[in-house]
Amino acid sequence: MFSCHIRYILDPTKMAEFKEYATTWIALINNYGGIHHGYFIPGEACDFPDTTFSFPGLGSTGPEHIAIALFSFPTIEAYEKYRREVPLDEKCQSITARFKQSPCFLSYEQTFLSPVFK
Repeated sequence: MFSCHIRYILDPTKMAEFKEYATTWIALINNYGGIHHGYFIPGEACDFPDTTFSFPGLGSTGPEHIAIALFSFPTIEAYEKYRREVPLDEKCQSITARFKQSPCFLSYEQTFLSPVFK
């Protein structure tokens, strides 16, 4: 198994569009053999814990325009199959067209990760 971590720089004026984009991709990844662990977006009117608690002097509050997605695939082959097939899906084509008309994020970084288990 491996996971993909995506860090998005959001357009804060288009949070509703990003949520629609996110829910569509959660379903697509789940439908094509992956396990989507969710999108994580900036909090809304909520008091979160102090970010410096664990390591005083080292922690800091991150930017408010960042979102994270995390999903996994059981094998590289399963991921490659998803990459070949998902562009043919109507929902993928629709959300991609909407994104091209009105982008809800400005950029992203993608990192593939291996789990560490005890």
